Amino acid sequence: MRVGVITGASRGLGRAVAEGLAAEGWRLVIDGRDPASLDRAASALREHTEVTAIAGDVSDPDHRWAVAASAAELGRLDLLMNNASELGPSPLPTLDRFPLDELTRVFEVNTVAPLGLVQLTLPLLTASGGAVVNVTSDAAVEAYEGWGGYGSSKAALEQLSHILAAEHPGLRVYWFDPGDMRTDMHQAAFPGEDISDRPEPETVVPALLRLVTERPPSGRYRAAELLPVSR
Repeated sequence: MRVGVITGASRGLGRAVAEGLAAEGWRLVIDGRDPASLDRAASALREHTEVTAIAGDVSDPDHRWAVAASAAELGRLDLLMNNASELGPSPLPTLDRFPLDELTRVFEVNTVAPLGLVQLTLPLLTASGGAVVNVTSDAAVEAYEGWGGYGSSKAALEQLSHILAAEHPGLRVYWFDPGDMRTDMHQAAFPGEDISDRPEPETVVPALLRLVTERPPSGRYRAAELLPVSR
């Protein structure tokens, strides 16, 4: 039975993907910063599969070790999905006013933590011929006013992913752009605005499942490229 680790799985895209994988019979290790939300997500997932839920912050090395150790206890790892992300201050400040301590926090969560988890789980991933999915954003490749902190951290994550793929050709390494979604983080980026026109995270899950199942070459993929074309 395949095993997946999904960070930031208590809500939003992480939870939606966890539900999709659980329906396919994957055993899961999930984490999230809010214990109550994580417990609710885990309880729902356990109706379909075996789930280990570990509350904590991916920027904490001890927490990352606990997540990796839980995967090791299951004996294999087929997917590491680095989904947990930090937006930064809301409303989004321009770079000339971006608090540097908050910028450090954004990079710790969005760039350093994913690499830390890859380092810890690499032996398991290699043994299983697994895949790494690092969730990125169009803000990593486009210049949007106010998105300098988040976007630059995701741009760094993309470059790390690209190099990791070159250094470990036996793995599949994907930097996956899900597009705009109706999530708490996206709402925080646009405080007071109506974002109900954005699609729900569940609409992105088929694209992620296709990526993991079909295992194309390592690279950058957009959900819109992997979803069926509406007619």
